[in-house]
Amino acid sequence: MTEPVAPDQGVPSSSGEANSRAPVSGGSRAVSGARSTDLPHGNAGPGGTDDVPLLNIANILTVLRIALVPVFLAALFVGDGHDTTWRLTATAVFAVAAITDRIDGQVARKYGLVTDFGKMADPIADKALIGAALVGLSMLGDLSWWVTVIIGVREIGITAVRFAVIRHGVIPAGRGGKVKTLVQTFAIGVYLCPLPSAVDPVAMALMALAVLLTVYTGIDYVVQAVRLRRGVSAS
Repeated sequence: MTEPVAPDQGVPSSSGEANSRAPVSGGSRAVSGARSTDLPHGNAGPGGTDDVPLLNIANILTVLRIALVPVFLAALFVGDGHDTTWRLTATAVFAVAAITDRIDGQVARKYGLVTDFGKMADPIADKALIGAALVGLSMLGDLSWWVTVIIGVREIGITAVRFAVIRHGVIPAGRGGKVKTLVQTFAIGVYLCPLPSAVDPVAMALMALAVLLTVYTGIDYVVQAVRLRRGVSAS
């Protein structure tokens, strides 16, 4: 006698990605599990984004950060670039944009809102904000160009490496990279804010630390990328 056919229970994914944030079928909660291979700023590795709507709060915050970059630059360059009111305005805009960088990653992880667009746009938004601030400060004579060049080359280079190896695997964001971003942001904020000249040594020390962390984490990331490529080639 023929056995009745059981209802289709679905086929488990064979991708093996630990970072999938796709919602569980029939429920509103995102798949839980290890998040150890997240990209920087809360992005996930490839896969698990098919059911996530493109228009979501995490992506909106990322786009907002990009949109705030020209607003920040406009405020920074009003007059001679050293008007106290406008420098405070530029500092406030930069701070809001930097905060959205933290929030969008947390929202994407918590609510399973990671999309391919977010994975591409988030690092671009970060680099655009940091780069615009550094270039702006250098153009105004407030920051040495060599600092801007070192940080800029590192950030652009690591972004290129990230996209070059992403098809082979995801390099998790290390604690050093997170500390580097925090120090960079704080150092830029101190340079932007019209503070007394007595604070200048503190600002320079923070920026020097930011440069050292930028170089160190950049070298570490390249080493990890090379190991990842060798591991894929060997297998």
